[in-house]
Amino acid sequence: MGSQAKPRYLIGAAWPYINYVPHLGTIIPLLSADVAARFLRMKGHDVLFVSGSDEHGTPIEVEAVRQGVEPRELTDKNHALVVRLFREWGLSLDSYIRTEHPVHKEFVKRFYERVYENGYIFERDEELPFCPKCQRFLPDRFVEGTCPYCGYEKARGDQCEKCGRLMDPAKLIEPRCAICGSRPIRRATRHWFLDLPKLEERVRDYVASNKQFSEAVRAFSLKLLKEGLRPRSITRDTKWGIDAPFPGAEGKTIYCWFEAVLGYISATIAYFREKGEPNGWLKFWKDPGARTVFFIGKDNIPFHTILLPALLLASEGGYNLPWDVVSNEFLLWEGQKFSKSRRIGIWINEALELFPADYWRYVLMAIRPELRDANFTWRQFAEKVNADLNDTVGNFIHRTLVLIKRYFAGRVPKPGHMDEPDRAILEALRASFEEATRELYAFRLRSALKAIIDVAREGNRYLNEREPWRLVREDREQAATVLYVAAQLAKALAIMLAPFVPNAAEDLWRMLNLPGSVHGASWDDALRPLEPGHAIGEPRPLFKRVPEDAEALRKALEELRARCSS
Repeated sequence: MGSQAKPRYLIGAAWPYINYVPHLGTIIPLLSADVAARFLRMKGHDVLFVSGSDEHGTPIEVEAVRQGVEPRELTDKNHALVVRLFREWGLSLDSYIRTEHPVHKEFVKRFYERVYENGYIFERDEELPFCPKCQRFLPDRFVEGTCPYCGYEKARGDQCEKCGRLMDPAKLIEPRCAICGSRPIRRATRHWFLDLPKLEERVRDYVASNKQFSEAVRAFSLKLLKEGLRPRSITRDTKWGIDAPFPGAEGKTIYCWFEAVLGYISATIAYFREKGEPNGWLKFWKDPGARTVFFIGKDNIPFHTILLPALLLASEGGYNLPWDVVSNEFLLWEGQKFSKSRRIGIWINEALELFPADYWRYVLMAIRPELRDANFTWRQFAEKVNADLNDTVGNFIHRTLVLIKRYFAGRVPKPGHMDEPDRAILEALRASFEEATRELYAFRLRSALKAIIDVAREGNRYLNEREPWRLVREDREQAATVLYVAAQLAKALAIMLAPFVPNAAEDLWRMLNLPGSVHGASWDDALRPLEPGHAIGEPRPLFKRVPEDAEALRKALEELRARCSS
């Protein structure tokens, strides 16, 4: 197929702050991006999946101060840990760098020099919160207070977590220093600003005309644009970050959000430089046929639908604007917001100590908060793993392969005449495959996964109704037909589950004795039949049940934490 039929995709996942290990809510955009990237690769698209560790800015500095270490010491340790954990979670990232990466720092400086030369940056003095006790200005997360828009009492100086509005630290009500709790005073300092009002009309036209955006993303962005864009400070009075490249800006660094959104480009550049193709990044960022898709949490929408497009336009560099911004709502932990200090929630390193990555991947995608906030509970976790993975998928696969092994010498039997139930189940497979494909292309991952699980659910119903273990004694040819059909569903499930539960899908692929890896298979091979006579491997359970008692699961987490802290 030609390039127009197979567009190129740059898949970006929001860069996690690495002031500490990410929790389950933080990893949802990365998991979502991974599912999309894996699917698109299997569909034959040229895909590059990028992200990185956001190690600059006040979240890191605040945590480093609290730990009594230098920011670089904290980020070196956490970046190495996160890279390992993401690998263990099965994230198929092509390029995962960090904001201290030399390619990123070089690109950000060059980019802002151009934006400055193009007349979209100006400087002015302003009064900002200053803590007389800590003897420092309090940008972004160094200052907390009450949101002037929604009244949320724990708003940060960079953004209100509750209403999502970008925040000016000077506008917080009852501000306090995030380090010592003192009330700050106001002190004058000079900063450099992006002239967003100059770009407002073009950004509004872009958002309004972007047909890929969900209605929620578009409406939220247009609402902010209707309120009017104000100049945003690019620089900060901090030492930890990328030095601002503007004349007279010595001692200033680039605000972390103004550099992190450019990380998708720098990660692409770094990837191709390592491959010895220094211009390879252009085909993802300046080829009009390429599509850039970003997976983020809803609190990051304005940075990707307004700030990033504004910066790309201001650079006048011919960059592709975001083709789609796929946001998810928040994940709650048993009705509460994740909190490291109050130990509410579970962090991705803890999760892997308790259960395999595929179990977590499946549950998080099955309850993915696409339209509204989702609530994780231990009871729900057990139900999803036991009912869906073990009792539905695992049971269907195991029954099918064991019956083929027992009654047909471990070879896919040759089918005889297909009755209506046999034809109907194959048609149901095709319908579920087509639905899952449509939903995955639209990045509606939760409904796509449901369509895939329905294949196994219908497969179990089919086996129960056709009873091949009985037919083999009464009509061997009919039993052969039933197990031939069931084998086709098993192969389809291996391929269709691969983006979601990659390890289990690979195990199933090997049990089916198919060549290579399922992750190198074509998505469309899901409907290409296993030939009669194909020898399968040794069947074994794909999944194991987990305790159904929510209290037992909570206790397991508490015991894990007790062991780790001792």
